[in-house]
Amino acid sequence: MNLNICCAELLWRNFRQRFGTMQYDYSKNKDEHPEPINADVKGLIPEWLQGTLIRNGPGLFSLGETRYNHWFDGMALLHSFTIKKGEVTYRSKYLQGDTYNSNMQANRIVVSEMGTMAYPDPCKNIFSKVITFLSHTIPDFTDNCANNIIKYGNDYHATSETNYIRKIDPMTLETQEKVDYLKYLPVNIVASHTHYDKEGNSYSMGTCIAEKGKTKYTLFKVPGGSGSDGSPPLKSAEVVCTVPCRSLLTPSYYHSFGMTDNYFVFIEQPLKLDVLKMATAYLRGVNWASCMKFHAEDSTLIHLIDRKTKKEVGIKFYTGAMAVYHQVNAFEDDGHVVFDVICYDDNSLYEMFYLDKLKEQMGADTMYCKPKCKRFVLPLSDMGETGEDLVKLKYTTASAVKEKEGKVLCQGEGLCDGVELPRINYNFNGKKYRYSYMCCVDISPVATKVSTIFIFTAGGIFYQLNCFSSEPVFIPRPDAVDEDDGVVLTCIINAKPVQGGFLLVLDGKSFKEVARACIDVDFHMDMHGYFIPDSS
Repeated sequence: MNLNICCAELLWRNFRQRFGTMQYDYSKNKDEHPEPINADVKGLIPEWLQGTLIRNGPGLFSLGETRYNHWFDGMALLHSFTIKKGEVTYRSKYLQGDTYNSNMQANRIVVSEMGTMAYPDPCKNIFSKVITFLSHTIPDFTDNCANNIIKYGNDYHATSETNYIRKIDPMTLETQEKVDYLKYLPVNIVASHTHYDKEGNSYSMGTCIAEKGKTKYTLFKVPGGSGSDGSPPLKSAEVVCTVPCRSLLTPSYYHSFGMTDNYFVFIEQPLKLDVLKMATAYLRGVNWASCMKFHAEDSTLIHLIDRKTKKEVGIKFYTGAMAVYHQVNAFEDDGHVVFDVICYDDNSLYEMFYLDKLKEQMGADTMYCKPKCKRFVLPLSDMGETGEDLVKLKYTTASAVKEKEGKVLCQGEGLCDGVELPRINYNFNGKKYRYSYMCCVDISPVATKVSTIFIFTAGGIFYQLNCFSSEPVFIPRPDAVDEDDGVVLTCIINAKPVQGGFLLVLDGKSFKEVARACIDVDFHMDMHGYFIPDSS
C-alpha cells in the first residue's frame, strides 16, 4: 500500500499562485504574556472539551551583542491555552531556569547550547576563561528545556534532551525545581518523548556514556502517582532494561521510541554523537552539534525488547541507514510487531534550522530531503528458510528477510511523504490504529497544512491554511468508541504579522473547522506539547 498523497511541485505552484510567499522570522525575540488573555472565540467549542494545552519551543534568540546560531538553541518559551465552558484564556512565560537567569544577568549568551558555543566575555580575566574551558571539557549541560512537556508522577516538566528537566506549574507556567536525572539514574542524555500506560506510569529512555567502560541505552519507568508525598517522582524510577551501545564512544542519537502492550521498539540509528570530539569542541572552536554525524555506510539496528522478560528478543533486526526523530505508533498483530516512523535519508534537517540558513531559504524555492512515513514489521518468530520473507500480514508490503546468524533484514513500506510531527489518539497507543494527525511539510520543514493520514486506507484529509501550523494534538471525546471521535487542536501563527494567532479546533472525523480562539499575540513557533484534561 502506498499513500503518496501529494505531488510537491504541483502543490507548491498552486500554493504560490493563491497565497504568494509566506515568511516567518525565526530569529525574532518574542514577548511573554504571563497574565491570562481572554481569546475571541469564533464558532462553538464542544462542552466536553475542558483542560489546558501547554506547548513549548524556542522564543529568544539574541541577548545583548550575542545571538544563537541554531533555532533549536533559543530560550524556552512556554505558552498555554486553557479551555473552560467554551471560553479560552492564553498566557505565555519564559522558562526561568539557571541558563535563562545566567544569560539575562550577563545580557549575553553565557551557557552553551547544542548548536551555539558560548565563549567568555573578552573583558573577563584569564581565571574566568580557564573555568569556562574546563566546564566545556566535562560539560554541565544547559537546563534550557525548550522541546517538550512531559509528566512524571503528578508533576509536569519542560524537557529537552540533556540530563536536566524543569518542573513547572501547568496553570501559571511558573518555573519550579531543577531536576537532574543523574541523581536518580545513570543517564547523561534523555529522549524528549515519553510514553504512558493506562495506570499512569511513565516510560523514558536515556543514554549512559562510558560508565565502567560501557555505554548503554537505559529504558526506565516512573510509577504513576509517585511524588505525591512531595519527593521528586524520579526518586521512584525503576530501570526496566538496558541495551548495549554498538560503539563505546559514539552512541546513537534518538528522539523517541515505540511501545506496545508487550514490547518496546528502539531504533539505534547511524546518527551518532562522537563523545571525544564533544569533549574537545570548545578548544577547537566548534559547537557540539558538529560532533553529531550521520554514517550513511552503517545499518540501522532495530531493538525489540520484551516488557515481561525485560530483555531483547533473540532476533537481530536491522535495516538500511536512516535518520528517525518521531515514531508514529507501534502495535502487535498476529505474531508481528508493526511500527510506523517518520524517517529521513540523512541528517540535513538539523542543518536546515541554522538561523542563517533559514533566512537564506525564505522566499526561495528550496527543496529538501523530505521525510517519509514508513511502516516496518518485525516477525516474532524467525522460523523459516534463509532468504524467506517472514512477514505474513496481507495488508502491508513491508518485508523481513531471514539471513544467517539470527539476522533479519527489514525493508519498510512507504505510507506517505512530506509529513512530520505525528500524533494519534493516545488511547490507541500501542494498539492497531487507523489514523494519525500530522503536519504537511512537503515543500519545506515549515508546516502550512495540517492533515489526517489514513493509515489503512489510501487517502488523507487536509486542512489548508495561509498560516503556519504547529503539531496537531488529538483530544478524544470522553467515552468515545470510534478512534476519530474527538477534536484536533493546533496552534496557528498568522502569515500576516499584524494579525494575531489562534488556536484552531477541528472535528476529528470530518476535519472541518469547529472553532478558533483568536488572540492578539505574535505567537512563537513551538515544537511539542501536552494536553491536561480538567479533572473536574
